[in-house]
Amino acid sequence: MILSTLCYIEKDGCWLMLHRTKKKNDINHDKWLGIGGKFEEGESPEECLLREVREETGLTLTDYRFRGLVTFVSDEAPTEYMHLFTAAGFTGTLRECDEGTLEWVPIGEVGRLPLWQGDRLFLSLLRQEGPFFSLKLEYRGDRLVSASRDGRPLPPEEGEE
Repeated sequence: MILSTLCYIEKDGCWLMLHRTKKKNDINHDKWLGIGGKFEEGESPEECLLREVREETGLTLTDYRFRGLVTFVSDEAPTEYMHLFTAAGFTGTLRECDEGTLEWVPIGEVGRLPLWQGDRLFLSLLRQEGPFFSLKLEYRGDRLVSASRDGRPLPPEEGEE
C-alpha cells in the first residue's frame, strides 16, 4: 500500500496546479494535480505535506487544513491512501518543478483541465468547504468504476462540472 499527500494551495481565487509532463512512466502523465507525494519512513501526514510542497514548489506552507482521506483502489497499482489538504498561506518564491509545469489556475476553470474522474469528486467536495470526508475511488485502468463517500455509494458523475 502507498501513503501520500496532496494539497491544493490557494491564492487570489486560484489553485496551484501541477501539469505532470516530465516524469518517465508516470501514471499521471498529462494530468493536472495538486502538489504532493509519498510519505517517507516515520513521517506524519503534515510532515510529508510540508516536505513535498517545499521540494516541488520552493514554498513553505504557513496555513493549511487536513480536509479528507482518499482511498484509491486500482487493478493496475497498489492501494493508495491519499491525505488531502488545502492551504491558504505560504512564504517563499515559486520555483520550477522537475515533475511538470506549475501554474496558478482559477478555481472555476480547474474542471476544464485533463483530470482523473475521481479528482473531480474530491475537488467538488473541497469547493463546498464541507466537513472532513473519506472518499473511496475504484478504478479499472483509467476508468472510475465506483465511488463512495463516508461509506455510502456515489454516482461517478456527481463530481462532473
